[in-house]
Amino acid sequence: MNQKMLRDLQNQMMRIQDQLAEETVEVTAGGGAITAVMTGQQQLRSIKIDPSAVDPEDVETLEDLVVAAVNEAIQKSQEMAAQRLGALTGGLKLPGM
Repeated sequence: MNQKMLRDLQNQMMRIQDQLAEETVEVTAGGGAITAVMTGQQQLRSIKIDPSAVDPEDVETLEDLVVAAVNEAIQKSQEMAAQRLGALTGGLKLPGM
């Protein structure tokens, strides 16, 4: 790979990273009781909790739903990033990716 191709690849990768910082995935848990929104760079943007999910007698269930929503958001965000970067690299295994 020559230097121009490497620079072009780096520029494209930077553009994709910028796009991933703006693109989001949204997931729900508990039948919509919890909604998590995360960027393609695994930054949590928001968590919404339906008031009906708040039961002072059962905080543990709410905590579990939040964890489930965040974990699913991370997974979907990583899949989105891998798909975008994979399209660029054509499946090459690049160090640090």
